[in-house]
Amino acid sequence: MNIREFSEQTGLSAHTLRYYERAGLMGDVARDENGHRVYGPQDSQWVSFLHHLRETGMSIREMERYASLRGQGDATLQQRLQLLEQHTDQLARHLREQHEHLAKLRETVAVYQNRVHGRVLRGGDGRDLTASPPPAGDPAHRR
Repeated sequence: MNIREFSEQTGLSAHTLRYYERAGLMGDVARDENGHRVYGPQDSQWVSFLHHLRETGMSIREMERYASLRGQGDATLQQRLQLLEQHTDQLARHLREQHEHLAKLRETVAVYQNRVHGRVLRGGDGRDLTASPPPAGDPAHRR
């Protein structure tokens, strides 16, 4: 398929696909007799994987490193595994941090909801959580 069709199939713009190619992420993309790019199923699977790496926060530099190792064949399996394990650990750490931030945000929203609706929200020690001002750092925090 040509770049327009491939772009539609992958959901990535032609610009992004060309960028990935220039960055060395795509390897050698086949070309027809007119020099136009021709993509096949293996390209689709690879671009899908690259997209997942990017969406999980992997840097282009790390993606380039992975693609370079991949281009060297099975002799680099251990290195690729190590790179993916490191990225997985980083992503898991990031997700844990995001969950902690989400929990704090939800807690603050609950305080606001209860204050707006005049309900008393009690902490584990019995104190009225709605009576206290919004947490420090909150733009609505009263000084």
